[in-house]
Amino acid sequence: MDVSRESEATPTKNRTGVERRSELELVVTRTVNAPARLVFEAWTKAELFKRWWVPKSFGVTLLSCEMDVRVGGQHRLVFPHEDSTMEFFGTYLEVTPHSRLVWTNDEGDDGKTVTTVTFDETAGKTLVVVHDLYPSTEALDSGSTNAMPEALDQLDELLGSLGSNTETK
Repeated sequence: MDVSRESEATPTKNRTGVERRSELELVVTRTVNAPARLVFEAWTKAELFKRWWVPKSFGVTLLSCEMDVRVGGQHRLVFPHEDSTMEFFGTYLEVTPHSRLVWTNDEGDDGKTVTTVTFDETAGKTLVVVHDLYPSTEALDSGSTNAMPEALDQLDELLGSLGSNTETK
């Protein structure tokens, strides 16, 4: 594949970095082509979040997305699973508009994963850093770490379609 041509054909396409920093830590980085306030909204407003979070290649639909984005607030995502549903849920620990979110993922039997997402804007683009701290190596190994690059591609597409029309309330 001619990488330079792909770069020319899609000039706004950014690379996603995925790094396992330790037996318990995974860090994903991506610069997206939007200001931090829009990126933050896409992570905190359920109607936007459900449009990009689930990789299309997974062939799964997000049935329900509830997000009470405040310290102590809860989040719950519900997916179809065989003849039933599967839920992912947790609690927001920190909410700093446009710059930082921290939440727990409480659904595992082996403890809580803590996710920290930071948004650092420069020249109208935002560096998104997702830092997951898992309770065990097994939890990290069983996670769907390969989903994040595609989800962040979808986030970039969504943000491109929103432009500057979305206002923070």
